[in-house]
Formats: sequence, C-alpha cells, structure tokens
Amino acid sequence: MTEQLEPQGDSPRYTPLRERHEALGATFTDFGGWQMPVRYTSDLAEHRAVREAAGIFDISHMAEFTVRGASAAAYLDFALAGRLSAMTVGKAKYSLLLTADGGIVDDVIVYRLADDDFLVISNAGNRDAVREALDARVEQFAFRTTPEKVSDDGSFAFVSGATEVTVEDVSDAYGLIAVQGPVSEAILAATEAIADVSVPWAEQKYYAWASATFNGKPLLLARTGYTGEDGFELLVDAADAASLWDALVAAGAEHGLVAAGLAARDSLRLEAGMPLYGNELSREIRPAQAGLGRVVVADKDDFVGKGAHVPADDARVLIGLTAEGRRAGRAGYPVVLADGTVVGEITSGALSPTLGHPIAMAYVDPSAAAEGTELFLDVRGTKIPATRTALPFYRRKK
Repeated sequence: MTEQLEPQGDSPRYTPLRERHEALGATFTDFGGWQMPVRYTSDLAEHRAVREAAGIFDISHMAEFTVRGASAAAYLDFALAGRLSAMTVGKAKYSLLLTADGGIVDDVIVYRLADDDFLVISNAGNRDAVREALDARVEQFAFRTTPEKVSDDGSFAFVSGATEVTVEDVSDAYGLIAVQGPVSEAILAATEAIADVSVPWAEQKYYAWASATFNGKPLLLARTGYTGEDGFELLVDAADAASLWDALVAAGAEHGLVAAGLAARDSLRLEAGMPLYGNELSREIRPAQAGLGRVVVADKDDFVGKGAHVPADDARVLIGLTAEGRRAGRAGYPVVLADGTVVGEITSGALSPTLGHPIAMAYVDPSAAAEGTELFLDVRGTKIPATRTALPFYRRKK
C-alpha cells in the first residue's frame, strides 16, 4: 500500500472521498486542518440511522503509524501507558500517549499485526504531536535499554541501531472508512468485492481485526468504532478508498445504510460516554481524572509519564449529567451548586437524539462529584437541575 495523497501544505486538506461527499451535498467544516463532511441531510436522521440500521463515515483524516522491529512491543510498553506486549496478534487495544508530566498527548488504538509489527491510529489533529512523541521515544527507549558508558564521569550514549524499532508515519497512504450500526456486519458480508476474509464474520470479536482483500488488494477489517454500536473500520489503500465507499453504499442500500457526518459522530460518541480529545482529554488532564485510570498499567518498570500520571487530590473529575426538558448545556457552560457557586464545567453536551433529554459530560470538583450532590447546569443564566449519571448514557443491545 504505497499510494500517497498530494501534500497540501497549509491549505485545507481533503480526503480521497471528497468527490463522494460533494455529490451527496455534504456541508463541510474544518476539523484539524481537514475539510470534513459535518452532515449530508439531517444530524438527527444520520444519528438515528446508526442506532437503528447503519451509517457510513469517512474517517480518512485519522493518522496511522507503523511500529516495527524485534523491539517494537517493548518500545510500545515504554512509549504508551498500556502493556501492548501482552496483546496477541489479531487484537486491538485502546491506549494513551502521555507527556512526561502525565498529561495526555492523545488517545490511540493499537493493532498487533504480527509479533514485530503494530499499527497505531491517532486523532487527525494530533498527527504531528504523536509523530514527534513516537520518534523522540525511539531514542529515549534505545538509551534506556542499551546504554554504553563512554567516560569516567558516568555519562552515557546509546549505540545507534542496537534497538530494533522503526516508527513510520503512513497516514497519507491510506483511506479509512467506518461502517457503524446493528446491521454493519450484514452490509460488509454482502459486499462482493470484499473477499479472502481471514476470520469468519460470526467469529470476529470487538477490538479485534481480520485481514481481507478488496478487489484483490489488501484490506484490514477492524471491529472497532466510536459510536457505541457494533461496527467496523476499514483501512485500504488511498487510491481504492472511493471504490470501497461505492461498494459499501451499494451493498448497504437494502439495509438502510446512510452517509453520516461529524455531527452525528459527535452525538453518538457522547451518548456512548466516549471522550473526545480537546473536550475531555488534553495535556492538562491526567487519565484517572477522565475515568481512564484503568488504561494505565502503573506497575510496568518504566514508561513515559510513570508516576506523574496520578492527579492531585483536588483535581476535577469527569462525570455524566442528565437533565429534563429540552435545553442542553454545551461545552464551556458552568456547573453550579444551588447557591450559584461554580464547581465545574461542561466539556460536551447535547439533547440526546436517542434518549430524548439533555446529557452532558463535565469536569467537577471532587466534592461535587459525590452521590447526592445537588447540581445545576448554568444555561445562559438559567439554572437547570442536573442529575449525576453513570457513563455511558447509552448501551447498545447485544
């Protein structure tokens, strides 16, 4: 898979599916420097289609990195918060790339393609930051594992090439398409150009992947997603992305498949309680604050951010909030007590299309996170009573 997109410098970037979106009448928005479809018809219709049937999303703006070599697994254990070396071939794992002081550079999904071959997918807006961090950690890992004493004063240098790991940014080589919803498996199984599937459809598990071909060329099928529904993310050569989109749309016509944009993707992930970088996650947030403490394997010998990832006792924590009526709190709106004291801030909020009432995720003071605390959303000066609710707000039927 070597087809490259044309570099576009500081100008807006488009995915290989631009013409498909334009033909469907998509409304575009800037997202991390990319012009992406925010909607095609109706946010509500696209959201409901994913919950009830299936939606197809262009996520080709996401960034992909290969990590290869005999030391790849050990390197990822050092570079990321999780224990990636324990993952078996054919599986995927959600993980975090931390700063040295424990903040979050990005949240990523890692796929183990072979014993010494991994694929890391990160958020589009963090592509440069992730590439720089992964590159820097190759040298840090090499120095940590293969130091050579070079002077009597105790200074060290690493031996170039002693650590076998190579990180490569391959983002521009690929197109990435998501099919999400309860009938997504049926749609992929009905797509005739998809063949040579290495794992039978019924045996493919969540957070796992299978190899396949599309029109005779390599295709990676990952049973992952960002909607709270069953679904797949399909990685293909950038030159074949438009043909794959067309084939999936044709196969999905009788299954209720619709094209869905970023607006539906955002409301779906919010209902599913999934954090969004820039809203719930940032370099100032420690994993445990976001409810992601379980992602960090703290007993590893060493990893970037070890120890520093633990938040201060008074650090705000992420909670779910629900309210009645139709007025939803939005990102940046305050969370207050009955007397108006500000105790937090909403990071994501909307009127839930599935549940029919307002939902929000917010960071609040630890004292305000206690069960039974009376909280309110400050919606443009009006206090809306809110109830703390365990995340996620929505769980799909198995």
